[in-house]
Amino acid sequence: MNPVHKKIPVLIHNGKPISESLIIVQYIDEIYSLGRKVWRTKGEEQEAAKKEFIECLKLLEGELGDKPYFGGENIGFVDVALVPFYCWFYAYETCGNFSIEAECPTLISWAKRGMEKESVSKSLPDQHKVYDYVLQLKKRYGILSR
Repeated sequence: MNPVHKKIPVLIHNGKPISESLIIVQYIDEIYSLGRKVWRTKGEEQEAAKKEFIECLKLLEGELGDKPYFGGENIGFVDVALVPFYCWFYAYETCGNFSIEAECPTLISWAKRGMEKESVSKSLPDQHKVYDYVLQLKKRYGILSR
């Protein structure tokens, strides 16, 4: 529960409130699956995956609003669950040839703010190493470059 507003974090999806943090984390997990489609597909399928991925990120960005963190002034459960996905953004952008920051600047600012915390930045892999890993996976699965 948010100690300031005395409310459980709520995510609005298709006009319906989702008020359980665990459900929000499950939603974040779905976004990861969409991100995987960005680097595993090509052509029209990739374009559709990018569009759906950005739509989900924009939904999260809308929930973040003007707050520094999803938890308000301090990092909360949703922040902790979501910030590791930031390490994958470079790979998604590079493989998909698009900019998440251009589409979701507030979300990227939030991620960078989180990465400024030593406890966060030291516990997550370098985005370029994640990209190298994605390239290895693409090679393993026989997914050719564009």
